[in-house]
Amino acid sequence: MKEFLFDHYMTIKSLHVIAVIAWMSGMFYLPRLFVYHTETKPGMPEYERFCRMERKLLKIIMTPAVTLVWTLGLTMAWLNNFWEMHWFQAKLGLVAAMTWTHISYAIWAGDFARGRNTHPALFFRIWNEVPTILMILIVILVITKPI
Repeated sequence: MKEFLFDHYMTIKSLHVIAVIAWMSGMFYLPRLFVYHTETKPGMPEYERFCRMERKLLKIIMTPAVTLVWTLGLTMAWLNNFWEMHWFQAKLGLVAAMTWTHISYAIWAGDFARGRNTHPALFFRIWNEVPTILMILIVILVITKPI
């Protein structure tokens, strides 16, 4: 099995990068939707439209993408025995933080869907920057492998 996967390593890596791009697209867009969503009131057609957009973004794009990111990424780590490399350990921690952010976004989308959002637009504007910072750090670690 390992030999078969290693023979297809570049395909696995390509699919991993595609999944990361899809996930990050959602991670950048969803909190922007939240910012605009705060300007509407439960029961309004616009409010319900934002709920649908957020739900579809999470269920159709973001959650499948994060699942592939983890599955393919861990497969590559296993094939290359990255576990003891410090840059990889740091990257793994940052990807876990990105996943925690994703889960937080899903919780906040659920709050909106139940009409229970208590956060102002500024809160979501700030959280909109978190994936960018994490992504920059992850890319630097993966490309430079400094530690």
